[in-house]
Amino acid sequence: MNKNGRLDFHTYFQAQVEKDESVGRVTTFTHGIYTISTESNTLTGELSGKFHYNCHQVSDYPAVGDWVVFQPFENDTKALIHRVLNRQTLLSRKKAGTSNDEQVIAANIDKVFIVTALTKEFNERRLERYVQQVYESGAIPVIVCTKRDLCENVEEKLASVQRAAPGVPFHAIDNMSGGGVEELSKELISGETISLIGSSGVGKSTLINRLMNKSVQSTQEVRSSDDRGRHTTTHRELFQLLNGTYIIDTPGMRELQLWGDEMMVDTTFSDIDELATNCKFRNCKHEKEPGCAVRIAIESGELEEERLKSYNKLKRELFRLDLKDRYGTHKTNRMLHGSNKNEFLHKLD
Repeated sequence: MNKNGRLDFHTYFQAQVEKDESVGRVTTFTHGIYTISTESNTLTGELSGKFHYNCHQVSDYPAVGDWVVFQPFENDTKALIHRVLNRQTLLSRKKAGTSNDEQVIAANIDKVFIVTALTKEFNERRLERYVQQVYESGAIPVIVCTKRDLCENVEEKLASVQRAAPGVPFHAIDNMSGGGVEELSKELISGETISLIGSSGVGKSTLINRLMNKSVQSTQEVRSSDDRGRHTTTHRELFQLLNGTYIIDTPGMRELQLWGDEMMVDTTFSDIDELATNCKFRNCKHEKEPGCAVRIAIESGELEEERLKSYNKLKRELFRLDLKDRYGTHKTNRMLHGSNKNEFLHKLD
């Protein structure tokens, strides 16, 4: 326990607060209104005019999981937010559309449960993208495979999980009966914060209800034709479990546009990165170079060709994102489609 009375208010955040300042954690955000939780009560918060004035980009605004300094009023029922404490970790994605803006999913998280169903929804390439974004956030990825009871080839699917995310812990569960949830509960540590991410219909809300041991999130049936669900969860929300773990539920994602640094791709694809250390040439592109350890692994069946394609795709996607950030969308498109295309793509090594 710390002086604030909350297990999640770690020394990293305590050091940023003056003695007389009021501080709380954002638990929800909808339509410009924040819900702020403190050790003793819950307040409805809004941003001060100065805060708005000093914000230069979308990611500067408070997100669910953020710690904020505020001024209480109306008998401690409302709050005026003055600043956001420096974040320890930040889970983001590129905002959908043609803009080059960052969209914050959750702040100050220790682990991310990447939830995927072991049914039609399962996709190795999508799983790689999720793992990539979690590593970029600074949090620890954990893969939660739901609907185990509806899968006829569980071991085969779990082998696919291991190929897509080498070294990442994974758990197969049945949300309805609770099978496997006890083992998953070992990932829940008092004082830590976990965020759930995944597509609609994979069972995030059902999992939240089971971990909370009560119904706090509504659930819906998924379509049998494509195993997809509707957006049951419409906003991000932070809950506290009985053991002192904090957990953030998020709306289902149709797609995950990456945000971050291409260098982190090597962490996600640690198997390719390790193989590449044995390539004959240091700047090997893993295409037709002699002595390429990655190509040898593909030919022997040790590594799938599709995984290498995914590796290159994610690198290029993040490289383009970096160029757009530096030069703008139009200039980047000209560079990548003009005579200098090969020169720029060569920087991927």
